[in-house]
Amino acid sequence: MTYALDLTVIWAFIIAFAVFAYVVMDGFDLGIGILFPFFAVGEERDQAMNSIAPVWDGNETWLVLGGGGLFAAFPLAYGIILPATYPLMIAMLLGLVFRGVAFEFRWRDPRHRALWDVAFTVGSVVAAMAQGMILGAILQGVSVVESVEAGGWAYSGGWLDWLTPFSLLTGIGVVAGYALLGATWLIWKVEGTAQGHAVRLARILGFATLGGMAAVSAATPFLDYAYWERWFELPGVLLTAQVPILVVIAGVFFFRSLNRGSERLPFAIALGLFLLGFAGLGISLFPYIVPDQITIWDAAAPASSQMFMLVGTVIIVPIILAYTAWAYWVFRGKVGTHGYH
Repeated sequence: MTYALDLTVIWAFIIAFAVFAYVVMDGFDLGIGILFPFFAVGEERDQAMNSIAPVWDGNETWLVLGGGGLFAAFPLAYGIILPATYPLMIAMLLGLVFRGVAFEFRWRDPRHRALWDVAFTVGSVVAAMAQGMILGAILQGVSVVESVEAGGWAYSGGWLDWLTPFSLLTGIGVVAGYALLGATWLIWKVEGTAQGHAVRLARILGFATLGGMAAVSAATPFLDYAYWERWFELPGVLLTAQVPILVVIAGVFFFRSLNRGSERLPFAIALGLFLLGFAGLGISLFPYIVPDQITIWDAAAPASSQMFMLVGTVIIVPIILAYTAWAYWVFRGKVGTHGYH
């Protein structure tokens, strides 16, 4: 029993890591797409595009690992969460497709560059909004029922159960957060007027992101009494209270770094805000994978299957991390209109 328990927790952390890696690495280039209309046509937009050109497609590797890992390690949860969020999943994938096509075609079809710029922005906004609403849909709870046909639990809700004020709030919050990552990435990577625009946008988006985090944090405990217990009952509150305190401290240092003209620190602090938000999500959910109905152990694949997959993961993930680190190192400099220098 201990063997299965340990593997299940390990796989929960692997999937959590993959999701966080995706949010961090694809979040800033989705953010650049969200902010694209705020940059001038020509040099500013070209700099923004060039800053993510070497890495944007590799960043989405982590989305595949997260989704594939969920299917393989927690098939019951996969079979519940996907039907509960099918429209959002479809919207997210279509957004990513439009965005990827626009990224390539804006260079190869300059006569219609304005159209591809719109597609780039719309695809980025749709993908980010869908991801945020998927988070909200999971947090607010998913209707399940025991099903003989499904061999266990199955989704029992409607096609639009995910559409609520809370899921819209989390969607807007993720859009603001990704845009903040995009703005701070550009502060680090571009020069001239584009960097000045990025600094101004980062100030606005810093307030928007912190406000979104505060609103979601305030609303979450009222979704279910179990959330309230995990956050506010003693002695756990002595630990959970550190998360909002650290968010406030990070927010103060974020604006100080902008005022001092730092280039790399704002991006690092923005990543820290996402890490704190992710920690808060873990506090709210763990050990449930379908809130307060199905735990990670209920949803887990057999221990033999988890061990088989773990062997491959231990080999592949370090290779992906090494390649990713190398790619970012090679393209570590500032970017101009015609590429890195």
